[in-house]
Parts: sequence; structure tokens; C-alpha cells
Amino acid sequence: MSEIYDIAIIGGGINGCGIARDAAGRGLDVYLCEKGDLGGATSCASTKLLHGGLRYLEHYEFKLVREALQERERLWAIAPHFVRPLRFVLPYMPGMRPKWQLRLGLFIYDHIGGRVRLPGTTKVRLSGQALGEGLAASLKTGFEYSDCWVEDNRLVVMNAKAASDLGAVIETHTAMTAAKRDGDSWSVTVSRGGRQRPIRARTLVNATGPWANDIVSRTAGRPARGKVRLVQGSHIVVPKLYAHDRCFIFQNSDGRIFFTIPYEGDYTLVGTTDRDFDGDIDRFSATGEEKAYLCNAVSRCFDKRLTTDDIVWSYSGVRPLYDDGASAAQKATRDYVIEVDEEGGLGLVSIFGGKITTYRRLAETVMDKLAPLLPQDKAKAAAERAGWTGEVALPGGDFEIDAFDDRLGALRARYAFVPVDQLRRLFTYYGTRVPLVLGNAKSLADLGRAFGAGLTEAEVDYLVREEWAQSAGDIVFRRSKLGLKMHSEDIAALDRFLEGKRQSLAG
Repeated sequence: MSEIYDIAIIGGGINGCGIARDAAGRGLDVYLCEKGDLGGATSCASTKLLHGGLRYLEHYEFKLVREALQERERLWAIAPHFVRPLRFVLPYMPGMRPKWQLRLGLFIYDHIGGRVRLPGTTKVRLSGQALGEGLAASLKTGFEYSDCWVEDNRLVVMNAKAASDLGAVIETHTAMTAAKRDGDSWSVTVSRGGRQRPIRARTLVNATGPWANDIVSRTAGRPARGKVRLVQGSHIVVPKLYAHDRCFIFQNSDGRIFFTIPYEGDYTLVGTTDRDFDGDIDRFSATGEEKAYLCNAVSRCFDKRLTTDDIVWSYSGVRPLYDDGASAAQKATRDYVIEVDEEGGLGLVSIFGGKITTYRRLAETVMDKLAPLLPQDKAKAAAERAGWTGEVALPGGDFEIDAFDDRLGALRARYAFVPVDQLRRLFTYYGTRVPLVLGNAKSLADLGRAFGAGLTEAEVDYLVREEWAQSAGDIVFRRSKLGLKMHSEDIAALDRFLEGKRQSLAG
């Protein structure tokens, strides 16, 4: 462990973990603390999309859309196990945006982001076609275009894993309780399990999302110059609405859009809402009003009448958007703003806003901002490694995009006893690291206790050992979504198993 870190990062969401990976790969000494689980707040409550944001074109956010579109294929290339292309259908809806406007938006979308592998936009017929299965009769035609899907918590954790492999110290369930400038460095107090200890760092990065303003006031002793606009976005999961693999993007009567996305085989993910949030950011969930809003929106677009009784699961996140003064939550910018405090050599960098698609570019911007605050030799060496994160695979993603099926086939040959669907899930989550999960097992019995939905003791042990998982929730609702298919008794049994392991280690 370094006597003094170059960078201490507060917050283990996608931005904090992305910065940790980038900085560690440039040879800097990095420390990151997260008061809960990695990606346990906003980052695991996304719509799971890597996209430019078609609707942002209406707000003239061309720079943001272009940067995000460029990142789609770059992230697909470095994480081909848990990033995959998706085709989206945008139906023409009478009385909504005219066809010419949809065509123009999609033409821009196809051409400003340097699209290479993803197919472009085509016009599609919906009525009388399998693609229009279950849709309202008024939806007869539309347009099909490309974006990407991402297992969002896998993206967070694999950035943290990459950072750790490069020497970064990653501590979860560890809160920053105090920080002050002490000479030429920061003295930061962190607390875990009621035990406090100090660390020292040359610079401090505030990547706490919804808590960013609070961290600025506690560390810099003044209000943040940038303002966070807290916007709650909720999603619902329902039994699947159609059989095909396309996603829909619908226009709603209030000017918003929402998605229906095939999810975990048997379900459809519906979201998201956009509402200003003014409650307790440590305690919130999808409201009854939001659930009803999404159900009603689906019911207007499909023949099936969806009610809140159909909801299998829901989740919600509070997005820390930069407050640009937009009148409506859905119009607030998704771009990021980096605030640097250099007065008196303070060395505090705070992040406001951003979206999961552009986390890697955000990390590069933060590294540029940090350069003047680092020793000259380290800053120079770090600058020479700029851009590396877009070229090196994330853990488990060290194979070509087109080789997914071949790699999966090789695993099936080695682990023929594992059911095909279970092995596909494992490869999607862990990629080339699957042998670290399954080891030399020759039968399902060799994988230890079965907890349900294909989750085995071997996988649980791997997640605890390699990926900072501590609770059943960490495993079945963040590292995976197996909780959707597990009984509550199985999840409780998993928690008891993990508690037993902790007590055994403590003893």
C-alpha cells in the first residue's frame, strides 16, 4: 500500500470505478471507497442501455449524442460478454411527432456517431406482422434502428475489478466521514463497521452522484458551484409482452418517451419515468404513481391492459443531473460537468451529471483535470497513457465480438454437465473468466450447494472472493437478476449461508 495515494475517490458507481480503472492503468496510486455496494445506487437503476439518446437531439444536445454514439461500439468491443447490440422499433404514432421529424432524427442518429458495426435505420411495417404482435391497431408502421444493451452492474464491477488488478485499493461498505486539506495532501477519514482510520491522498475525487453537493460542502467548506438536479427514474418488470427480441421506444402523450425491452428471458422491462425528487436519497422506491404511469403508457400502446398487479419487480434510482435550469425533468441535460477546486491547492474534483454510456469519456476528462494537481513526473507519465481504456478489454472480455458463440461452444465442450441456458448466463456475466467460477468441476455436484435459478455455491464463492459481494441482494439483484426467478426462501437461505461464511472467517 502506498504511503500516500495520488487519488482518493469517494463513490463506487460507474463514474468512480471508471476513474479508478483509468487512473490505475496510468500508473497512479488509487484508493476508492464506497459506503454501500459497488453500483448499488444510481448505476444499477438504469435502463441498461448504451445509447446516444435519440430524444436528446430535440434539445440540441448534439455533442452529448455524438460522444455517446461513439462510445456504444467502443464499449461493445471491450466488453463483448455483457454488451450486445439491440434493434429498436420506433412506431409512428398519429398525433405525435410527424414522420419527417422521426426520419430526420434517425438520419442524424445514424451518421454523427461514427457507426461501424451496428446496422442503420430501416422502415418497418407493424400491422399484420410478427413485429407488431400485440400492438395497438393504430400502430401500423415505424422505423427500426440500433443501440446497445449492457448489464449495468457488471460494467461497474468489472471496472472496479480491472482497477484492483492494476493495483487500486477498492473498499466497499466504507464511508468517507471527514476530509480536510493538510499541507500538500488530503487527510481523509473512512469508516467501516464502526471502525475509523485515516488515509492520505494528493487529490480527492467526488464521484458520489446524488450526494455530490453534500460532499463539496463537507470538504471544501462552501456550497457547490454546480448544482445537482435530482430526478427519480423508475422501471417495472412484467411478464413478457411479446415473443420477438426487438425493443420498442414509444412516444407518450405528455411528450416523454418510454421503452419496452425483452428482459431476462421471461419478462419485459418498462421504463423510465422522469420526476423531480426531493425526498431522502438514502430511502426511496418506485412510487405507486410511477408504476401506474408506466402501466397506463403500455396499455395505450398494446392490446393488453396492464395493471400494477402484473408487476413482477420494480426498481428506482435518483439520477444526479446537472441543473441547467430546464423547466421539466425530462428536458434536463444528461451531459456531465466537472468542477475543480484549486484554491489554496485544494485539489478537489467533483462530478455533476453524466450518463452510463459516456462514463469512460468522463473518466478521461477527470484525468485531464487532475493533471495540474499531480507531481509533474506522474502527470507526464499519466498523459502518455491517455485513451488506453477504450482499447483494453474489461475482465472477461478478451475475445473478438464475433467470437461469442465460438467461445461459448468451447465452454459447453468443457462443462457439458452445465445446462445450456445456465452456461450462457455465466459466459454473459464472466466471459473468459468462467473457468475461475467453475474450476475443475466434472459434475453439478462439484459446484456445491444449489440456491435456485442456476446459482451455485461455486459462483457465490467466486462473487465473494473476486467481486466484493457480501449479501444476497448484492448477488441476486445486482451482480445478477436471478432474484426474479428465485423464491424468497431461497434468497433468505443464501443470506444465512453468507452470514455463516462471515462468522466462520471471523472465528
